[in-house]
Amino acid sequence: MKIFCGRANPTTGSVEWLEEDEHYDYHQEIARSSYADMLHDKDRNTKYYQGVRAAVGRVKDRGQKALVLDIGTGTGLLSMMAVTAGADFCYAIEVFKPMADAAVKIVEKNGFSDKIKVINKHSTEVTVGPDGDMPCRANILITELFDTELIGEGALPSYEHAHRHLVQEDCEAVPHRATVYAQLVESRRMWSWNKLFPIRVQTSLGEQVIVPPSELERCPGAPSVYDIQLNQVSPSDFTVLSDVLPMFSVDFSKQVSSSAACHSRQFEPLASGQAQVVLSWWDIEMDPEGKIKCTMAPFWAYSDPQELQWRDHWMQCVYFLPQEEPVVQGSALCLVAHHDDYCVWYSLQRTSPQKNGRVHPARPVCDCQAHLLWNRPRFGEINDQDRTDQYVQALRMVLNPDSVCLCVSDGSLLSVLAHYLGAEQVLTIESSAASHRLMKKIFKANHLEDKINVIVKRPELLTSTDLEGKKVSLLLGEPFFTTSLLPWHNLYFWYVRTAVDQHLGPGAVVMPQAASLHAMVVEFRDLWRIRSPCGNCEGFDVHIMDDMIKPVPPQSVRAEGAIDLSRPGRSHGAVLWMEYHLTPDSTISTGLLKPAEDKEDCCWNPHCKQAVYFFSTTLDPRAPPGGPQSVSYAVEFQPHTGDITMDFTLKYPG
Repeated sequence: MKIFCGRANPTTGSVEWLEEDEHYDYHQEIARSSYADMLHDKDRNTKYYQGVRAAVGRVKDRGQKALVLDIGTGTGLLSMMAVTAGADFCYAIEVFKPMADAAVKIVEKNGFSDKIKVINKHSTEVTVGPDGDMPCRANILITELFDTELIGEGALPSYEHAHRHLVQEDCEAVPHRATVYAQLVESRRMWSWNKLFPIRVQTSLGEQVIVPPSELERCPGAPSVYDIQLNQVSPSDFTVLSDVLPMFSVDFSKQVSSSAACHSRQFEPLASGQAQVVLSWWDIEMDPEGKIKCTMAPFWAYSDPQELQWRDHWMQCVYFLPQEEPVVQGSALCLVAHHDDYCVWYSLQRTSPQKNGRVHPARPVCDCQAHLLWNRPRFGEINDQDRTDQYVQALRMVLNPDSVCLCVSDGSLLSVLAHYLGAEQVLTIESSAASHRLMKKIFKANHLEDKINVIVKRPELLTSTDLEGKKVSLLLGEPFFTTSLLPWHNLYFWYVRTAVDQHLGPGAVVMPQAASLHAMVVEFRDLWRIRSPCGNCEGFDVHIMDDMIKPVPPQSVRAEGAIDLSRPGRSHGAVLWMEYHLTPDSTISTGLLKPAEDKEDCCWNPHCKQAVYFFSTTLDPRAPPGGPQSVSYAVEFQPHTGDITMDFTLKYPG
């Protein structure tokens, strides 16, 4: 069956209706998901297998049948582990139909169909009884419902329901327990992902400073966690203010509550400074004794950093305190972890909440609009003073005292730079209500509400009346648009430039003047795993998943050529990024910031996401030996659709 899918094209800005297979979007989700990464996570899989064996053994030692409930079975891997360990029967729950269908095929291929029943439902819809999905309650509960934050995928409500309706009171649970850890730090770099800093602009009249509105400074920020690979953050980027603190634990073998709660830990700061950020991670113990442990700890908190398991499906958490607070070395404080059923947040208090009777603070909510419009990398990008200076230098080259500037980017400060550098009139288009409100606040805080005119509409709907009858002499864009996912999606600016062409005066200047797409062939230390075929996992055949984890069909002006490989190694894929040429002498890169010297790691723009095209032949263990000598490419831009199609081919000797 075919279905029509409506999608907003982030490059052209138009809404398109496409005919797709009924499971198209599901397969896209599987391709983009972490299933392959989980199957390659040897540490996770080994620890789960050990925990499952131990749990089945304990039940058998009591003379009982081992009846397993596996919630969120995915590929069916954990259920197959349980049957291999001696379980009598498994009920494998999977709500996502394409994955449930895959699990049925994988279970059948491995010969376990008689002992594993895959149920395509949400666990809260599963029924128990003679006519139900399960004839009786299970006595072993196996789950993998965790995300980087532990509870963000609804683990607590799922466990709560399972204990009440699906498992026996004295059931075994794998994992048995989870513990969340936190460490308080000061970090200007991380704090720049959450707050707007004063931005300095050098003008002919001296230095001007763009100050953040008071609403932004008071705002507690967005409640969502920022999950990153802390192992890739340099220790020089933060100052540790506390020891690693165990904040709270959840025993999954007992009744679990999804009600809001808070957990306080008193500590003495290791150093004086500004408390700004809480770094957090968790571990899971697969057995009651805690001998089988899988931890997400970063390298500095890991017992043996050399044995650290790289994984992308579980990382570490960065939480921002509502406000930065001064702390004094040795002066006792309380770090408080709050959570509801899906979200965790932190606060710093002088005394324990249990002692002073304070009401648990509600989940922080952004009331300044900035955290709704700008994501964390965008905050960092705007706070990058070197990047601002580069735009200022480029603007000096194209601005005239009589310039009429039109700025088109979402929530951009280019309009403020243009005004401070002497433009006669500055207008900015903000197509969303959130960006309009935010920019109004920033302009008011800097006494510019009467200096910069905000136009609230889509660029293609712009009229001469909006421009007060004037022609635009300078069209500006960073470009940055909140709808952009891939590096080339910001080419939407090109469509904007075409749409407003009638409003441009003779000799009008457009900045950036041009854009170029760049690619570099790389060997990844670890990232290649997320698209690598798995084949067999812990002795089970999961080849069916390899067919589902296909590269996402590329949304990639015709260019062909070849890239010679200059270093030995495995060519896992090509990294792609855009460069915007503001003027002939000024270029902004969203990817590589400097040429990669021999044997050096690449230096990438930390504020922008780059695209990755994985070479399937390199990821296949059956690839020819010896390695390729070059990579040929063909890239084509389709102006009508805004799509970029691309193809890379490894060229081997002979």
